[in-house]
Amino acid sequence: MTQRLSPVPSHPLPDVAGDAAYAARALDWVGMDRIALPLRLPAAAGEPALQVPAEVDVAVDLRDPDARGIHMSRLYLRLQDAFAGEALTLAGLRRVLQDLVESQRGLSGAARLTLRYDHLLKRRALASDNAGWKRYPVELEATLADGHFRAVLAFSVEYSSTCPASAALSRQLNAARFAEDFAAARPLSAPAVTDWLASERGLAATPHAQRSRAEVRVELRPAFDELPLAELVDALEAGLGTPVQTAVKREDEQAFARLNAENLMFCEDAARRVAAVLAADERVARFEARVSHFESLHPHDAVARVSG
Repeated sequence: MTQRLSPVPSHPLPDVAGDAAYAARALDWVGMDRIALPLRLPAAAGEPALQVPAEVDVAVDLRDPDARGIHMSRLYLRLQDAFAGEALTLAGLRRVLQDLVESQRGLSGAARLTLRYDHLLKRRALASDNAGWKRYPVELEATLADGHFRAVLAFSVEYSSTCPASAALSRQLNAARFAEDFAAARPLSAPAVTDWLASERGLAATPHAQRSRAEVRVELRPAFDELPLAELVDALEAGLGTPVQTAVKREDEQAFARLNAENLMFCEDAARRVAAVLAADERVARFEARVSHFESLHPHDAVARVSG
């Protein structure tokens, strides 16, 4: 427990923040970065609400060119309780920003918050009756300026990408080995072919695949109050088709291999899939996305960017 010190008696404490500025000039933003705060996140159906640690940047503008500084401690103290009582929503963010502006008593007309945290979502296994938690890094920037609210949500989704070119080359080698091994077989026996396909001889080559990431930044329409992170993640993972898994048994790994075969994609293909999902969502006003395939063939990454 921190020991509390008794206040110094009698004399009022000096406050130099109200002194005249050294050089008269308005400032775009003044505030604090990397404040530690707990956040309550909206829960999925049937799941308990989660509280996660967050890092918060807060700032207001300083419109009075003659004012030396803002009331910074008021920003900090109001933030301490801002997100404690309710789950994070866009409507709640707007109320917090308005309160921050009002805390400055005419010095400011705009406020900005940037929240960084990891959002946990529980994901079902593909085939077995198992589930596990997956982490999604999030950055949420919200601004209120002269009554106009703007929210930008940034997050990333990880998935697997199997190279279409490598898959075609592998199929060619598999076909060549089949022709070699069955050149003299007349007639072909279905059981013999099935046994061959299930043997090591039936796999002459495998295509290269790699963990990949889609980094998304969306400006949200102000008409919606709820934060659509889980819905956007679900839609993007469905659109990409091969999200990385949590709990995995053998049947889940086999199902994952099947999904990869059904969703062969270059980074260009993945970027177009991401763009199609975001463009179709009515909650998204604008978007930018960057997809990176962390190549197992090369020592460098394959990258595509798209916006809309």
